[in-house]
Amino acid sequence: MKKPPLLILAAGGTGGHMFPAQALAEEMLARGWRVKLATDPRGARYVGGFPDQVKIEINASATFARGGVLSKFLTPFLLIFGLFTSIVKMLRDRPAVVVGFGGYPSIPALCAAFLLRVPRMIHEQNGVLGRVNQIFARRVGLVACGTWPTELPSGVTGTFTGNPIRNAVKARARAPYITPGDYPMSVLVFAGSQGARIMSDVVPPALANLPLSVLKGLRVSHQARDEDIERVEAFYAEAGITAEIAPFFTDLPRRMSEAQLVISRAGASSVADISVIGRPSILVPLAAAIRREQHANASSLVNAGAAIMVEEEDLHVEPLSQIVNEFFAQPKRALEMSQKALACGVPDAAERLADLVQSLDKGGET
Repeated sequence: MKKPPLLILAAGGTGGHMFPAQALAEEMLARGWRVKLATDPRGARYVGGFPDQVKIEINASATFARGGVLSKFLTPFLLIFGLFTSIVKMLRDRPAVVVGFGGYPSIPALCAAFLLRVPRMIHEQNGVLGRVNQIFARRVGLVACGTWPTELPSGVTGTFTGNPIRNAVKARARAPYITPGDYPMSVLVFAGSQGARIMSDVVPPALANLPLSVLKGLRVSHQARDEDIERVEAFYAEAGITAEIAPFFTDLPRRMSEAQLVISRAGASSVADISVIGRPSILVPLAAAIRREQHANASSLVNAGAAIMVEEEDLHVEPLSQIVNEFFAQPKRALEMSQKALACGVPDAAERLADLVQSLDKGGET
């Protein structure tokens, strides 16, 4: 009996790559495909939300962007070893399609697919191609774009799909928004895996600086790095603010749907989730992003009037506190921001991406 077609998802490094891969996995399983995820030990931190039917393969990978001299020296050897093992695995169980989501862990699988002439595509979450996707943009059958417009190399055409959202986010799509008022209000603060420290430095004292009328009912969910949790907890407690602090919230979509305000970095997946659920936000693009991709991500919400952008260099306690205070004082504006965020959302992005995957499937033996 012929096996169902196999899709290999190549992703890793950060949740920004892994969450869209998870969303596509959920959709392709629903369509009767088999799914494997090729990632590395860093990406493996995010596999807990993947469906049990997805086979997780941890491959050797590395990046030239981190580590010391020895790590950089070993990087090409690790990538070559990862390529060899990927080829062997694909020969044993040939995929119908391979999709890369960016990050160095996607290199071995995409290279193996190129050498074996397996249909392949990439999905770029940001408005600017990442390093790895730049390498493969001319070597794949399709380039799917999560943000539009996306800057692409000359001669490369992209297809806008939006950024796929996980089922947990989809379940909260268009959740009713409760405007700020004289009752308990929630703020969600998170910053992804990079550049989170400044959010832990500035946001707690900015919230503590709010008028007592706002503070008395304020509840905060703050995602912080492990090394910052103790001091952030202590600050909120001292300020009398009810707060939950954790390095990662597995129920982030629920917390976002219950929030009056989201304060976040402008990662592509974060912007997608905020848009589909429909929440006003204060976005702080990562200044260290050399291609300014987070600025491109934030622009759709900011230009639509759904979000307020604060440059990292301008993120200070008093100005942020003033912005938040003005937000809570204008419930009508908050409601309008939530509605405008919804207008920017692409809730069917996973379905669009899945359609592209199936268009590449030539119906070969798997």
